[in-house]
Parts: sequence; C-alpha cells; structure tokens
Amino acid sequence: MRQQLLFGTNNAHKLEEIRAIVGDKYEVVGLADLGISLDVEETEPTLEGNAELKARAYFEASGVPCFSDDTGLEVEALGGAPGVYSARYAGPDCLYQDNVDKLLREMGGKSNRSAKFRTSIAFYDGQVLRIFEGEVLGKITETEAGKGGFGYDPVFLPDGESLTFAEMEPAAKHAISHRGRAVRKFADFLMQESL
Repeated sequence: MRQQLLFGTNNAHKLEEIRAIVGDKYEVVGLADLGISLDVEETEPTLEGNAELKARAYFEASGVPCFSDDTGLEVEALGGAPGVYSARYAGPDCLYQDNVDKLLREMGGKSNRSAKFRTSIAFYDGQVLRIFEGEVLGKITETEAGKGGFGYDPVFLPDGESLTFAEMEPAAKHAISHRGRAVRKFADFLMQESL
C-alpha cells in the first residue's frame, strides 16, 4: 500500500500538477479527499512562511504527513508585486482573469517586463519541517496567449521559450516550471526518506 501524503490545497489544478510530477510512489490526496474544510489564512509576509503555516495546520488537522505550497509572481517593474498577494491581487474573491487583467493594466507602457515565478513548498510530518524552493525567470507578455494552465500562465513567457506557460503542453510546463522545480526537490527528499 502506498504511503499517503496530504497536499494542503483545495486547488484541483495544483493537485493535478503535483500528482503528475510526484508519480506513483505516494498517494497524494487533497484536503477534500480527507474531508478537511479548514481554511488557513495566509498571514505571513513570505511565501515560505505561508507554506509552513499551512503544512503545520493541515498536519494537525489530519495526522497525515503534509506538504503545502505558496507561489508568487514577482514582477521587477512593480517592485516585486504581486508577490505573496498573487492569488488575491485583484481583491479577496477575485478570479484568475481578474488578476491577469489587473497585471496587464499595471504593466501598460512599461518596457521592463522581467518577472519570476517562485514556489515554496513546506513539508511537515509532526517532527521534520523542510522547505523546498523553485523559481523560473521570464517576462510578462503584452497580451494573453494560450488556454492551458491557470493563474498568470497566459501572460508569463519563460526565458528561452517561445510559448507562454498557457500555450505549453502540461509535461513541457512541468519540466521547467517553478512548481515543477520545487516539487522535484521535494520528490528527491521523499525518495531518500521512508515516511
């Protein structure tokens, strides 16, 4: 029987992405799979802090080794914004599209379009706390392109690529994405551990 790991999220897109990257060694379940309705407010000023906050809270709620992530898009011309507020850039109950629309408005007329996506993953099993980081450099496009992915993917063009994240096939995106890089570090850690 495979070891169960709880991914502290209700985001089906993230869960699907993580399962694709981690593979079959572990049974990765989401909060809904365990009937956990706890909503942990991201009150920390850093991605790492929010990831740890969620991993600890969801472990306490479930008793299952847990990992959580926080991801931010950091845009140079906006002083690193939206950063830790990426998911709620356009307001508390905004949609992905609202965030993208606001970002493109804020970037109107700016020549420096450099940006990076960063993911922090925190793992906590009641004893061990570990943080894994991944980032990818790129640019904010002038207009949206592609229907795949989610969030800011239609306006993020990774350095050295000709397609936005939203235009890429999932496997191609996972191979170079911030979340993919952080998850592979986490997966390497899991391979060395026997939880």
